Amino acid sequence: MGRRKPTFIHMWKKKSVEKFSPFPYIVAFLNCGLWLLYGLPWIQQQGSLLIMTIAGIGLAIDMVYLMLFVLYSKKEKRMKIFFIILSEIVFIGSLAILVITLVHCNKKRSTIVGTICMVANILMYASPLTIMKLVIKTKSVEYMPFYLSFFSFLCSISWTAYAIVRVDFYLLTANVMGAMLGLAQLMLYATYYKYTGRQITERQTQGKLDLVEKTDSEAAQKTSNEASV
Repeated sequence: MGRRKPTFIHMWKKKSVEKFSPFPYIVAFLNCGLWLLYGLPWIQQQGSLLIMTIAGIGLAIDMVYLMLFVLYSKKEKRMKIFFIILSEIVFIGSLAILVITLVHCNKKRSTIVGTICMVANILMYASPLTIMKLVIKTKSVEYMPFYLSFFSFLCSISWTAYAIVRVDFYLLTANVMGAMLGLAQLMLYATYYKYTGRQITERQTQGKLDLVEKTDSEAAQKTSNEASV
């Protein structure tokens, strides 16, 4: 199969999103925004600089990723992605305003936002599995982003360790689930990886044969036309 290019380098070079799904990155954008809110001192009594910093960096990276989807998707899909992102921004902003103005206890604020973050986090770790049906049907992981699954698994393990040290129920629950989902994705990838290289090689070979046949056909047609003249 050769060296696998990162998903977005592949998209940028092809100038097309092909069959890649924007859903994992849309969910990741929401997740990072919510965790950024969770880390604020208005939600937690002392705040968490580490959570805010990592969530902020993740949010910036996801914006770059989603920008590529907006640039290289078809118009209908592009507008759909744009409105979903806008809806997520409105949701995070509304949640922040409502929690800060209506709930006056930091513990209750962190409980409300933490619970929502936990759900979003689990959805983020599960999101690469949205392409699972295509992977099983085609027996190919060509459009399953390996690096996203791999680093999500490592990330969930790291955050699990941090949550144990910090004794943070929301972080712990979300990331234990994330670790299990990440492991499931890597197992799925390992199962179908060997078939993918074979399919790509067969497709490339078939493409070359089709090109040769087309060239021969054009040459024969040209010869026939010349003979007729």
